[in-house]
Amino acid sequence: MNIKLKVCGMTQAANIAAVAQLQPDYLGFIFYSKSPRFISDVSAELIKYVPPTIKTTGVFVNEELETVKAYIFKYNLKAVQLHGQESVAYCEEIKSTGVEVIKAFGVDEKLDFSQLEAYLSTVDYFLFDTQTPAHGGSGKVFDWKLLTKYPFDKPYFLSGGIDLSHATTLKEINDLRLYAIDVNSKFELEPGLKDVEKLKEFFAVMQ
Repeated sequence: MNIKLKVCGMTQAANIAAVAQLQPDYLGFIFYSKSPRFISDVSAELIKYVPPTIKTTGVFVNEELETVKAYIFKYNLKAVQLHGQESVAYCEEIKSTGVEVIKAFGVDEKLDFSQLEAYLSTVDYFLFDTQTPAHGGSGKVFDWKLLTKYPFDKPYFLSGGIDLSHATTLKEINDLRLYAIDVNSKFELEPGLKDVEKLKEFFAVMQ
């Protein structure tokens, strides 16, 4: 099973270039001002220079629809990841711009997976993250066994506190719907600055 790899929360020029050299499938940039990994407009200009083989992904939380569309075209984003309470109609509007749409849901014992059914025809992927009030970014792992309750065929990204120590376990997950692994805070030297050597180790195990 060829699992895709996404590195999220990039903010600094040299670091973006160094991580891009590792050829992740996706690079994520967070356009949510309350995140410690919020990327400024100045730094976001660097997204244009990421190799076209990497899907540049804008991460948004309950953002105005026209603002997201403007960022898609301004920075030539290939994918949009939505971490708020975005509606099906909202996702359809984003999809109409031609980008991949990734809809995130926080997972805990209370999540009713049936609510995802409405999104099946609209989004390309779900992303399952640890349930937090801060819309992700907790650095905590949720109980992956909860995904045995996920009833749909739609492929998904797995996120939430994933570290190098999880690599072997991730490779052993027997779920054809697992499309990609999304890593962030556990591979950082500081918020927004990734540890390239640690990422290299992780990529080597996962590939």
